[in-house]
Amino acid sequence: MTDTAILPVVMAGGSGSRLWPLSRELYPKQFMPLLGEASMLLDTIGRVKELAAHPFTVVCNEAHRFIVAEQLREAGIQNHILLEPSARNTAPAIAVAALHGMTIADDPVLLVLAADHAIKEPHAFRQAIEAAYPFAANGKLVTFGIVPQTPETGYGYLRAGESLGGGVSRVDAFIEKPDLDTAKQYLSSGKYLWNSGLFMFKASRYLEELKLYRPDILAACEKAFSTRLHDLDFIRVGSAAFEKSPSESVDYAVMEKTHDAVVVPMDAGWSDVGSWSTLWEVHEKDQQGNVLEGDILALETTDCYIKSSNRLVTTIGLDKLVIVETKDAILVAAHDKVQDVKTLVSHLKSMHRPEVELHREVYRPWGKYDAIDTGERFHVKRITVKPGAKLSLQLHHHRAEHWVVVSGTAKMTLNGVARFITENESVYIPIAAVHSLENPGRVDLVLIEVQSGSYLGEDDIVRLGEHYYKDEGEPC
Repeated sequence: MTDTAILPVVMAGGSGSRLWPLSRELYPKQFMPLLGEASMLLDTIGRVKELAAHPFTVVCNEAHRFIVAEQLREAGIQNHILLEPSARNTAPAIAVAALHGMTIADDPVLLVLAADHAIKEPHAFRQAIEAAYPFAANGKLVTFGIVPQTPETGYGYLRAGESLGGGVSRVDAFIEKPDLDTAKQYLSSGKYLWNSGLFMFKASRYLEELKLYRPDILAACEKAFSTRLHDLDFIRVGSAAFEKSPSESVDYAVMEKTHDAVVVPMDAGWSDVGSWSTLWEVHEKDQQGNVLEGDILALETTDCYIKSSNRLVTTIGLDKLVIVETKDAILVAAHDKVQDVKTLVSHLKSMHRPEVELHREVYRPWGKYDAIDTGERFHVKRITVKPGAKLSLQLHHHRAEHWVVVSGTAKMTLNGVARFITENESVYIPIAAVHSLENPGRVDLVLIEVQSGSYLGEDDIVRLGEHYYKDEGEPC
């Protein structure tokens, strides 16, 4: 497909709480390599890269902006990153993407994708997009219906109506998640498809239909977009206006109301990877039906998903369980209870557990840090700074710090005096000393930081010169 005006829009919000403890609020599943070497975001982009006539537009929230920017930069993907000031569901997010699309192209056809879906057969996926394009280009609002293989109760359904040729049909009805008996009836009838949450339509047509059915959402988004700011790699829409938009899905706001909805069937090995059991289903399994990732010894164990990130995990005599180990949390759940992981996360959140938001290893625009150990008056971190990256000039009122360089070379400034620290060298930073850290080399800088003092909170940072943003929580 060469003569097209497709502008891919990738929806990269969401916390992926059903895949806790691997997926966390500040580093959710779409940015992780759950199905291969690349993240799910980059997999999504890679599937349609050859169809794109315009740079990708990625819609994400503030907290994930540097993760998105860094992954796209490393992959060499041309992009625009739209930041949502707050979560308002898909209808407003797509509205600002459509408004943005109208500024960079002459009414492009938007291909709206989720950043966290799995597709086993990319060629069949692209064929469905090619079949949808003429309808979208002619003013229809296209949704993609997944050809069901099982009586699934976890998905919404579409009922196909009048045939428009080539397998494409008008949408007769959008249907909520059914019970099992109803899902079996849908499967046997052959008239129902799973609702994928993937769409294709001209930017102008979506905005026209939104104005017709939800003018309040459109008005808020237009005002927010009119006050947008360009900030480094990001486009920030006006927060005050955007937050006044009702929170509504694109299905409820437009697709279930419009008279121009059509559905293109898709049989491409699709999965929304919405739980640990679905992740087990899409992975290749061993002879015992297990998916084993990491350092694992499983004896007399069948039909299990076991993932170890850091240590040896051993099992004996288990069946149909999910076991996920990370540096700071372990999940053990029955296959048929994994949908309740979201409830578990809600309980942890009510307890103010930090494991809901952050991994022990935290990514920042300049690199990452791993909180190795914590005591009453000390905190130990392993810090990795990327080549050329720099942390802000700062001081601390309540803690002193020791830095020991493990590998690479650090350029540090202490009370106005710059010096280089190399492997096996260390430096002491007294309380209230003004300091900064930079990696001037071509390889990662790795150092161990030992904080000591009466208060070790991340908010004990007074920044005297900003290199990134005030909310980046830099640990040094």
